[in-house]
Amino acid sequence: MDLRIFTEPQQGADYDTLLAVAKATEELGFDAFFRSDHYLRMGDGDGLPGPTDAWVTLAGLARETRRIRLGTLMTAGTFRLPGVLAIQVAQVDQMSGGRVELGLGAGWYEDEHTAYGIPFPKEKFARLEEQLAIVTGLWATKPGETFSHHGTHYDLTDSPALPKPAQSKIPVLIGGMGATRTPRLAAQYADEFNIPFASVADSERQFGRVREAAQAAGRDADELTYSNALVVCVGKDDAEVARRAAAIGREVDELKENGLAGSPAEVVDKIGRYAEVGATRFYLQVLDLSDLDHLELIAHQVQAQL
Repeated sequence: MDLRIFTEPQQGADYDTLLAVAKATEELGFDAFFRSDHYLRMGDGDGLPGPTDAWVTLAGLARETRRIRLGTLMTAGTFRLPGVLAIQVAQVDQMSGGRVELGLGAGWYEDEHTAYGIPFPKEKFARLEEQLAIVTGLWATKPGETFSHHGTHYDLTDSPALPKPAQSKIPVLIGGMGATRTPRLAAQYADEFNIPFASVADSERQFGRVREAAQAAGRDADELTYSNALVVCVGKDDAEVARRAAAIGREVDELKENGLAGSPAEVVDKIGRYAEVGATRFYLQVLDLSDLDHLELIAHQVQAQL
């Protein structure tokens, strides 16, 4: 069972804050540090000191960490051309010694596109499908050969398909709750399928769809890793849980219903319920990035029991 730390820097975090969380992630024995890919705060607040770019951040962390995996949930397909993204991710993989994973999604938050002048196409899913084909195709092209793609949205001709990542294959994550197209894309391209902020019952249903799609594509469904992303709020007693919930503007009962919240024993029990429907990896959405004691408690009293 892998526990990974998942951050939302668009809510207000500079690089030094993210570095401190990443170093704690590594020192405390967690499997990976992941971050969102957004440029605008969601909800109330001023978002100070402002957004950080996901792949610039991960490039820095690649040189300042040694063990943990690094990646995105999810890189927004609207932010980057797929050929450029393939170069960026391969370079960061080299910089990290082969520790990068790419979560890639269609992009959805229209307001951040408006705020920063980023085109927000009406048809995003078909673009995502081409992006996956291009990024994985560029990486898979043998040195000395070229890659071409002539699609509806992107056209590449005789690309040298360089640079190559350090890993022979960078793991690709696809996620979401779409009933048909999302499982099909996961079956074709994903090494891992992730479900964000869903119940045990909804996770079981969606994992089942992905397994069926994989089998229909002639793939062993067990080749994929199945994971959940859930907000985390753990305390050694009720008062500490309440304090941590208040710090992120949430109610304890709501967090217990929709996330991994409560005492270490409660959280271990709920993780077990997700594990029963197939989850083997959890992305713990940590919203108060100044509370490193929270990570220490999870490492020593939750992770140690799994």
